[in-house]
Amino acid sequence: MKIAIFGRFNNTYTLTSVDTLLNYVSKKEVDIYIESQFSDLLSSVSSNNAFYRSFKTFETLNKSFDLLISIGGDGTILRAITFVKDLDIPIVGINTGRLGFLATIQVEDIEKAIQNIIDGRYKISERSLLTLESPSKNKEISSLNFALNEIAVSRKNTTSMITVETLLDGEYLTSYWCDGLIISTPTGSTGYSLSCGGPVITPGANSFVLTPIAPHNLSARPLVIPDSTEIQLRVSGREEQHLVSLDSRIATFNNDTILEIKKANFKIKMIDLLDESFLKTLRKKMLWGEDSRN
Repeated sequence: MKIAIFGRFNNTYTLTSVDTLLNYVSKKEVDIYIESQFSDLLSSVSSNNAFYRSFKTFETLNKSFDLLISIGGDGTILRAITFVKDLDIPIVGINTGRLGFLATIQVEDIEKAIQNIIDGRYKISERSLLTLESPSKNKEISSLNFALNEIAVSRKNTTSMITVETLLDGEYLTSYWCDGLIISTPTGSTGYSLSCGGPVITPGANSFVLTPIAPHNLSARPLVIPDSTEIQLRVSGREEQHLVSLDSRIATFNNDTILEIKKANFKIKMIDLLDESFLKTLRKKMLWGEDSRN
């Protein structure tokens, strides 16, 4: 088995988690590659930097990898997909962040979880992505024009609201007067969209959701649509430009640019351990069932 390890930050749990993971898998018949920048970070903050430098590193991935392990929070997994792209490499996350809807392995469960993965005791959850196309090519996103959680448009350099003209499959829906508009996948429904009043959507649903950010049209509500829908957006406002975010990556577009958003032609494979499930994670993270009457 050939495993890639990726992380971005160092916090209280990072070194502990990486040490536990590497000490465990180094005793198995596994080839370990640490992402080069993460390897440099680990070496710089650890007194045992020779240990980290003994492992191979990678800057890009290819189909020879069997697994990518992300160490961090959900944001680290969102960054990890920019390495995985359409290579069909399964991803699993060790949660050293906060909420952890995607990164579900807790620090104290690392050895047990990794052994289950090595033994094949897991299932694959395929997650749909969004992709963005625009006649005005933007070099900031041209090579990474996809998002696992959401694509959002929002105002830039102004406190004034923007107008987001929205068409679905070529038919006019509405013009949102708002601070922005989120187009979310089921995976992203527990993120930014949820904080703006959007619904929770189970990962297997073939749906996207449009969630306005602080809409001035008081009747505007989140709208669930089939994931086969092609969405067109055009933003106008007092400033000449607006922001477009794809997960954590942000680009600037001129107003009146046509943004075409649709389902990507590939999916991301997430590893679900057999003792975990989306509903179990949802109950735990959202504190559902904490009422004493339950």
